[in-house]
Amino acid sequence: MQKFFSNRRLVIAVIILVVCFGLMAGSVSLRNRRNTPPIIQQFGNDIVGFVDSAVALPVNWAQTSVSSINGLMNTYSENRELKQQVTELAQTKVRDQTLAHENKQLKQQLKLNNSMTDYNTVTAAVLMRTPSSWQRQLVINKGQSSGIKKNMPVMSGSGLIGRITEVNKTNSKVELLSDTSESSNRFAITLNGQNGKVINGIITGYNARNNELEMGQVTSKAKIKKGTRVVTSGMGGVTPKGLYVGRVSRVGKDDYGLAQKIYITPATDFNDINIVTVAETASQE
Repeated sequence: MQKFFSNRRLVIAVIILVVCFGLMAGSVSLRNRRNTPPIIQQFGNDIVGFVDSAVALPVNWAQTSVSSINGLMNTYSENRELKQQVTELAQTKVRDQTLAHENKQLKQQLKLNNSMTDYNTVTAAVLMRTPSSWQRQLVINKGQSSGIKKNMPVMSGSGLIGRITEVNKTNSKVELLSDTSESSNRFAITLNGQNGKVINGIITGYNARNNELEMGQVTSKAKIKKGTRVVTSGMGGVTPKGLYVGRVSRVGKDDYGLAQKIYITPATDFNDINIVTVAETASQE
């Protein structure tokens, strides 16, 4: 009985070996037939491919999302830096323009002061101009402590702009030539006609629309050439003689059509005054 079971085990082992060799031979044969993979291999390949696609899809999406977020953050950071640079450049441009404008005004004022060698001068800065009185007056940062006195003429840029009307300890009020009120003081001015004859008059008004000073009470009917220089006459002894006012722009008639009225383009822009020079003669000291 024991011998029977022993032979049976041997037979089973041989059968198993034969089956294994048969499977191996078949596998080799099927592997060489590449166009016809086995059903099991096809099924396994399909499963592997599906699993690979299922895993690769979210992984690729996650990688793409991370890359997009990084790119967006970099773009945001660069955009913020560029905006900051643009703001700084704009501020620098405004500052440069302001400095250039102030430099130009200071050069004009220096040239004006050099030409006023016969007068004592005090240079001051404009403190305030209110919208309601923009065309009539301004306040400067020099007063009694700097020797400023009432009625002293005030220059800016290229020429005369007005006179001192109120003096405090540390500041003064300037009445501009563009003041059209009846109570404003009038400057005596003069120019030369075409025949060399001296023509005198006073500043009687200001046309804001045309930016023209009006010279009335003209003493002569002599012909006047456009562009003729107009200066202060010095009459009255308060205002120095020869302060530049502007140039003749045109000649017309007064309201009655009898006397001449001369229109003058001011030497200085009344809307753009930041630095002034107050002049005084020896008689004012």
